[in-house]
Amino acid sequence: MAVISSASPLSIASLFRPIRKFPTLPDLVITATSIRCLSSLSQPMDDRQQPESKKRVVVCGGGIIGVCTAYFLAKKGAAVTLVEKSSVACAASGKAGGFLALDWCDGGPVESLARASFILHRSLSEELNGPDSYGYRPLTTLSITVTESGPSSPSGSKSSGDSTIPSWVDGATRGPRTIGTTQTTAQVHPQLFTRTLLNTAVEKYGVEVVIGKLEQLRVEEGRVGAVVLEGGRVIESDSVVLSLGPWTGKFEMLASMFRVSGLKAHSIVLEPKDPGAITPHVLFLSFHPQGGKAMDPEVYPRPTGEVYICGMSAEEEVPDDPEEIVGNPASIAMLKRVGKSVSSHLREGEARVKAEQACFLPCTDDGVPIIGEVPGMKGCYVATGHSCWGILNGPATGAAVAELVLEGRATIVDLSRFSPARFVGRRRVKV
Repeated sequence: MAVISSASPLSIASLFRPIRKFPTLPDLVITATSIRCLSSLSQPMDDRQQPESKKRVVVCGGGIIGVCTAYFLAKKGAAVTLVEKSSVACAASGKAGGFLALDWCDGGPVESLARASFILHRSLSEELNGPDSYGYRPLTTLSITVTESGPSSPSGSKSSGDSTIPSWVDGATRGPRTIGTTQTTAQVHPQLFTRTLLNTAVEKYGVEVVIGKLEQLRVEEGRVGAVVLEGGRVIESDSVVLSLGPWTGKFEMLASMFRVSGLKAHSIVLEPKDPGAITPHVLFLSFHPQGGKAMDPEVYPRPTGEVYICGMSAEEEVPDDPEEIVGNPASIAMLKRVGKSVSSHLREGEARVKAEQACFLPCTDDGVPIIGEVPGMKGCYVATGHSCWGILNGPATGAAVAELVLEGRATIVDLSRFSPARFVGRRRVKV
């Protein structure tokens, strides 16, 4: 028997962190049934007796990829256990922009995945009442150049005069261009989307959620048979899906095959005094700060009445505990400068800062997600490395992995180009 271990220490916290109250979206309700499914580590080691006809699958990771995978596996009839070491959507899946684009990945390796997932997002919204449950909405996307004004020239005097620019964007702007329409771009609130999907999976399809960190995989004769959590709990399984995001590199088995690094991205969430003035236009900026180089931040108004602003990314070491991730003060300060340069509605005194945060995006060396069965280990699958497109590509990834695990091949999208087998034979150099 082979035992494959992670070298990082355990972090255990509660599953669901409190969700902020929003003016237009209801709180996600975690019912008594959900709570009964949140298993503690003190329960008996073999406490899941499932009918033989149901394939037992353990999904490790409570971000968008793991939750989508668990949802579609359970919907197709599998007996699914989701293992999360901290809290669901506590990292990038809760702190991302939630932007969806039909054709922005065209011409690249993820074109088919992105297109399938954009359409699947639309279907899920109809199924789960997305507009009310998690802020799904189509919107217009603009590219705009913004120049930071000096202290004597505060925002509030639009310089372009172009009717393409929404009225609330009243900073020093130029060169507006429509780069996405309501047919090709949309958004979700990523944390609410992830948790709504999981709540549905628990309530409707019987997914069990376990708090604890994956420590080992038990493998016999080349096939995975169980996962082991720190503290000794063993969860028997027919298949395991590892959707560990930027923490993939903390699990020794996968880190020995390929590298998944973490790109630290910063964001702030603002709450304007007059949210009704903010129209559903996403802004991709070329921002020219005073005394600095141009940068490319993004601005996402949400139907919750919030405005999300992100940018300022750099590759850093991923901490063991996602709860330890904090933003760099200089990066947060720059995003605030972006906000007040874009709109008088977003400057200090006109908008409350609800969150200053950072997260790590999982990136691969070749820029392509890693999705498929791990070479040499039957029943063990990996799904990670989606970079900034994780929220967009989560549904199609989950649906495809569910097909692969239960039926032997994916039909919703061809996964061959994403297979971890592409790294076989390459020398893994640690950096």
